[in-house]
Amino acid sequence: MHLLPNPPQREAIRYLDGPLLVLAGAGSGKTRVITQKIAYLIEECGFSPSNIAAITFTNKAAKEMQERVGKLLRDKPSGLTISTFHALGVRILREEARALGYKPRFSIFDANDSFAIVSDLAGSVDKATIRRLQSVISGWKNALVTPAQALKGVSNETEKLAAQAYASYSATLKAYQAVDFDDLIALPVELFENHPEILGKWQNRLRYLLVDEYQDTNACQYKLLRLLAGPRAAFTAVGDDDQAIYGWRGADVENLRGLPRDYPNLKLIKLEQNYRSTVRILKAANALIAHNEKLFDKKLWSELGHGDPISVTVCKDNEKEAESVVMKLQAHRFEHRGEYRDYAVLYRGNFQARALEQFLRDQRIPYALSGGQSFFDKAEIKDITAYLRLLANSDDDPAFIRAVTTPRRGVGGTTLEALGSYAGERHLSLFAAAFEEGFAHRVQARQLAPLLEFCEFINRLEYRAAREAVEPVMNDLLAAIGYEVWLNDEDDKRIALARWDNVQELIKWLARKGEEDGKSLIELTQTIALINLLDKQEDGSRPDAVQLSTLHAAKGLEFRHVFLIGVEEGVLPHRESQAPDKIEEERRLMYVGITRAQRSLHLSYCERRKQGRELIPCEPSRFIAEMGKEDLRFSGGKADSTPDKAGGAARLSAMKAMLAANKVG
Repeated sequence: MHLLPNPPQREAIRYLDGPLLVLAGAGSGKTRVITQKIAYLIEECGFSPSNIAAITFTNKAAKEMQERVGKLLRDKPSGLTISTFHALGVRILREEARALGYKPRFSIFDANDSFAIVSDLAGSVDKATIRRLQSVISGWKNALVTPAQALKGVSNETEKLAAQAYASYSATLKAYQAVDFDDLIALPVELFENHPEILGKWQNRLRYLLVDEYQDTNACQYKLLRLLAGPRAAFTAVGDDDQAIYGWRGADVENLRGLPRDYPNLKLIKLEQNYRSTVRILKAANALIAHNEKLFDKKLWSELGHGDPISVTVCKDNEKEAESVVMKLQAHRFEHRGEYRDYAVLYRGNFQARALEQFLRDQRIPYALSGGQSFFDKAEIKDITAYLRLLANSDDDPAFIRAVTTPRRGVGGTTLEALGSYAGERHLSLFAAAFEEGFAHRVQARQLAPLLEFCEFINRLEYRAAREAVEPVMNDLLAAIGYEVWLNDEDDKRIALARWDNVQELIKWLARKGEEDGKSLIELTQTIALINLLDKQEDGSRPDAVQLSTLHAAKGLEFRHVFLIGVEEGVLPHRESQAPDKIEEERRLMYVGITRAQRSLHLSYCERRKQGRELIPCEPSRFIAEMGKEDLRFSGGKADSTPDKAGGAARLSAMKAMLAANKVG
């Protein structure tokens, strides 16, 4: 990385005369601008760290920023906010909960917790339907559409069902003293709009805002930033309209267009020098993205040399494509004496990874699958750890709700709503509220009995968990709740068996850990929570393995050598993205894929693709032609199969010779 900021970077770091938009192309050093600006504000301009907030989208980006700022500043800044949007939302809500009618220790529900509630409300067990309803409700929340507005504007049956569930869902969450992921942004907006004195307090506290990946903000996030910035408008927004690829989850690139309108004195600074890729890769990326309607004109350039031509391989079908990629990768690594971690294979959809994984395993090549599910994120593990969380902390409301409903223990939704409402009024946890005399008068005896039975069961278990060996306590817990029987009722035999095996693995691990560390089950629960957190905080170190990733998950990453597969019509661009605005987003997705590559880029597409038992004919993606042919080198397919075979044979002979020479040496 370059040592000194280049002139546009330097200008962006020092500019403080009003709102600023930094249009930062891929690999142009945007994180550097944000972190150095934080250091400049504190060291040169006398800002207190507690008056600065840098906001980003992922924990990984926030962590990287914190580390970089720590290195830049001699004195560790205390009070500096570097967080995700959602973490900032939690902080605001914890402090101001009472103004919205919540207790400060409100619960945060994850997608699984919400799924169970929506399923109950919709009266449906079809998982795909419930996920669709969840997605529609989430879209409304992010667009700041209220349940009443949603009901008025429905245009189809799914929306009608979602709108009916939305109002009840919001009421249920409130009764449980819980919020979901979307509420972490929507509720602070509601709070600030209805309580100007609270808004004023936060505007005075966060006097300078720096926002990363601005093109990925949705309507709700944009509103939150506008409210926090207030009339002072002391902020730096960093973004790139060419990398806006999250429209499907509510991100709106129009927020970039809206900035000059909302802030007429907005200063625009472009970062166009790329420190990542070779000239050829950038030339192809620029040519491709030029086919999109532009918000702001920008052209990436580099001083890293011309670089290798971009290879385009035409393959007979997707199995041959996977084989070709693995062989090419092996040969390239051997030739360049590289490491496996230097290589990434990127694709549009997860289904494309299957054939690849098989060939990589056959060749004993280590690989890491991006976005793979953590063991502790599996539903069955979360079910059992909910019981453990409740044993360790009876005030953990999400754990209480998950445990009492998985498997169901005769406690219905009406009882839980009444309990939630009572707990909210008394500022108690659900568990504590269940034992109160006042609550007993609100429900019928037949409703109260199974609830108290459950709570007493937890109390007995808690006593044992602090004193006895792990394994017998866990086995008794599973037997008492009938978890294995419930799994078999819920899923088909094969899936139920796999899930039960995971639960057994958890128990063995807990028992082993308990013995090794001399810890009780209660103490081990803290260990699980920590492991779970650490799982989610990807550290920057990459194992020596080929990275397999979707294009969406690869954003923000870079690799020396990139293989981009399945560059076909119907795959990239996706067959459901043929409308002009959606094609533009698909083109941006391709652009993101191209600009992940530092030194070499290899594209491939199939003449036919296997779908089930059928072979479907394929067309090369329009994006290949849009990259310009000058720097592309084609091989394979009908057109030039002979030279490709000859080239392949020559490469193979060269490899054999090198291997033989190595053996002799």
